[in-house]
Amino acid sequence: MSVNIPEELRFAKSHEWVRVEGNIATVGISDHAQEELTELVFIELPEVGRELEQEEACAVVESVKTASDIYSPLTGKVVATNEPVSENAGIVNDEPYDGGWLFKLEISDADELDGLLTAEQYRGQINA
Repeated sequence: MSVNIPEELRFAKSHEWVRVEGNIATVGISDHAQEELTELVFIELPEVGRELEQEEACAVVESVKTASDIYSPLTGKVVATNEPVSENAGIVNDEPYDGGWLFKLEISDADELDGLLTAEQYRGQINA
C-alpha cells in the first residue's frame, strides 16, 4: 500500500505534518507514522493555551504496539485540540490528514516553517 503524502503539507523529521492557514498551523501525524504505529488506542492532546517550543514533546499517541511522543513542529500557542480523537483514536488511522488532526497552533515564528520538510523531502526520508 502506498503512503499518502499531500503535497501542500510540511513535515517534521519526527513524522508530524503541518497545514498552515494564515498564522494558524494544524498539526497531526503522517500516514506513514500511523501505519508504523498500527492501531491507535489512545491519544493525549496538549492543553489549549499551552505555549510550545519547536520540537517540544506535547502529546502522546498509544497503539496496540507502543506509545510515542508527538513533538510540536513549530513554536506557538495551542489554540484548539481535536477532542473527537481523544475519544476515538482510530480516526487518526482512518483519516490522518483530515478528521485525524491533533491540535492547532498560533505560529510564533513563521521562519521555522523553512526548516520543515516538503512532501518530496519527507517521501525521501521515509523511503531511505
